[in-house]
Amino acid sequence: MTPSERIQQNAQGQKSVIAPCLEPCPIERGMRIIGGKWKGSILWHLKDGPVRFNDLARMLGGASKKMVNQRLKEMEEQGLLTRTVINDRPIAVCYEITEFGCSSLSILEQLKDWAELHEI
Repeated sequence: MTPSERIQQNAQGQKSVIAPCLEPCPIERGMRIIGGKWKGSILWHLKDGPVRFNDLARMLGGASKKMVNQRLKEMEEQGLLTRTVINDRPIAVCYEITEFGCSSLSILEQLKDWAELHEI
């Protein structure tokens, strides 16, 4: 169905959508998981193995530790990565990408290639 076939107009000229989306589409749902600020970069930095929190925060450059911590918590809840406590005193943790998180890497690779191709 083309976009123009999805719109109907009544006798008064009012337009309405035939079978509108009442819930987010798969693209929107996917973007909610990997589209948050720093999430793609975090996944990308974890692709080669576990990384300690401070090292990851340094790799992200412009992100504050508070922001990194917030994103990591969200991503852990979503099942994209796991958190392992290495030491209690002083606290030391590392993060590792999960199989679910790894499944997003091909999409991130394509996004990276697209951004480089269009110099954005």
